[in-house]
Amino acid sequence: MTLLSAAAKVRENAHAPYSQFKVGAAIRTVSGRVFTGCNVENVAYPEGTCAEAGAIAAMVAAGEREIAEAAVIADSPDPVPPCGGCRQKLAEFAGPDVPVTLATSAGASTTTTVGALLPGAFTASHMEGS
Repeated sequence: MTLLSAAAKVRENAHAPYSQFKVGAAIRTVSGRVFTGCNVENVAYPEGTCAEAGAIAAMVAAGEREIAEAAVIADSPDPVPPCGGCRQKLAEFAGPDVPVTLATSAGASTTTTVGALLPGAFTASHMEGS
């Protein structure tokens, strides 16, 4: 199963009764393991969870810490990028050159990198000397 197909499959499990905007994400770690996540909305909107955050949480819970590749898919007119918070979450566990495939359920896709999605990322090096 490809990373994008894993993201598409988990997207179907999204809990999006308010926006109807289902998102799926899949990440492959440097060890080759794949972790997936889908968005989980809550009637109190800020309390929901993004697909990327769910995949990262599953990865960390399994003891992995380094992303080698990521994919995000949604039913949108254009390939959907991660929100700003999820870009920072990806940057926590992935280097700037890690590829991220953005896709639509209709088959359009583009590939970028974590660094292109989050130029000027806040990193641990910014906290040195604190």
